[in-house]
Amino acid sequence: MVSYIIRRLLLMLPTLAGITVLVFGVMAMAPGGIGANLMTSGGDMRPEERKAMVEYLNRRYGLDQPMTTQYLRWLNNILPVGFATGPDGARGEFGFKTPDLGSSFVKNRPVLDLVVEALPVTLLLNALTVPLIFVGSILMGVYTARFRGGALDVSIGTVNLALWSVPTIWMGVLLIGFLASEEYLKWFPTSGLNSLRSDTWNFLPSFGAPGFQRGYLLDMLWHLVLPVICLTYSGFAFLTKLTRAAVLENLLSDYARTARAKGASERAVLWRHVFRNSLLPLITVAASILPGLLIGSVIVETIFSIDGMGRLVVEAVQMRDREVVLSITLITGMLTLFSYLLVDICYALADPRVSYE
Repeated sequence: MVSYIIRRLLLMLPTLAGITVLVFGVMAMAPGGIGANLMTSGGDMRPEERKAMVEYLNRRYGLDQPMTTQYLRWLNNILPVGFATGPDGARGEFGFKTPDLGSSFVKNRPVLDLVVEALPVTLLLNALTVPLIFVGSILMGVYTARFRGGALDVSIGTVNLALWSVPTIWMGVLLIGFLASEEYLKWFPTSGLNSLRSDTWNFLPSFGAPGFQRGYLLDMLWHLVLPVICLTYSGFAFLTKLTRAAVLENLLSDYARTARAKGASERAVLWRHVFRNSLLPLITVAASILPGLLIGSVIVETIFSIDGMGRLVVEAVQMRDREVVLSITLITGMLTLFSYLLVDICYALADPRVSYE
């Protein structure tokens, strides 16, 4: 197992290089190149002013250099070993240095600062969503398989099929229209994570002279109800069906009948034997969770005006913000490869028959 893990870690390096080269090439070969949006932002300038702006952008970001040079310069900046680069862009000595993700072309801010601001929001949404999806779907999937063909199985299966058929963007609009609109219930806010006056409130709910004050924490949870519903329902429907199918397949296996013949209770057969052998499909699906924690949901964050990683990625792609796109691609690629490695390890832990030696 140790040798297998080492091989996989070493193979990650060329894989990440290939991913970033592909993304960089697509951006560079797009109409107008990487700096197209920067060049068109000054459309009302006079010719000499526009020429001066183009020269400045080329000098600052090296956009007039060959694509290979631009990519190698970016690669040199993000690696812990390479040529140190001074404030004026001059190349220094070769050796160990601090990795630098660069600065955003559009916002003129370090990429790391942008990620640090947006990442906690996306992690908060996923920290609430992922446990709800997996715990709820596993319980529902196991018990619908246990009582196959019953009223519980039929009703939950019908509801899950209906939920899986509803697009996320439509669900978000419906929730805002019926549960947050003034024309109907207006139970929840329509956008953001906090009210405008929440920074003046206490952290926890309290009673005072004006009456009950929900506090910063309760106000945030109130704002998160609709986004969490949008992020949860489709994954819950899919994993419930997947769990049910896996458990059904193992309930009819020989080892389950043998366990019953030896006197094991139905609960022990279901959870100690059948459920453990049904984990492999769930582990496979879990491989996408780790990258999803970073990227977030573009649709949900856009509908509810939440400044998370999803909106940051979309804005960077639209504006061809090279440093932001490449940095997020690199981080996401690393998380994806590590999650696949973690899934392979979990396969071996869940099923003794799996071996990588």
